Amino acid sequence: MHRFSLIKSVLDADTAPVVICNLHHTVVYMNPSAVARYHTDLTGKSIFACHPEAANEKIKQVVAWFEQSEDHNVIYTYRNDQENKDVYMVALRDDTGKLIGYYEKHEYRNRESRSLYDFT
Repeated sequence: MHRFSLIKSVLDADTAPVVICNLHHTVVYMNPSAVARYHTDLTGKSIFACHPEAANEKIKQVVAWFEQSEDHNVIYTYRNDQENKDVYMVALRDDTGKLIGYYEKHEYRNRESRSLYDFT
């Protein structure tokens, strides 16, 4: 099986929404759960079009932090108590460690104990 097909099948099967963006902040992939959750397929569109300006600034700040170090890969961004989930932004890197994009990760579980956007 082709490596990309294998990875795509894992993401497609995930019940949590997965939205992947490139460094131009363009949505390059949404899994079926994300399309269902957001009621639209945003592939090919700017992630900034569906967020308020304050959230867009946070996205830019996180990506800049990802670019500072190969050790900067995951940051806690949001808590949704109604769904008992924490949300993170995750860096995507190529085989050399170069940042190539990012995605939003939803974890349904008990409340996160770290502070939001803790860059330390």
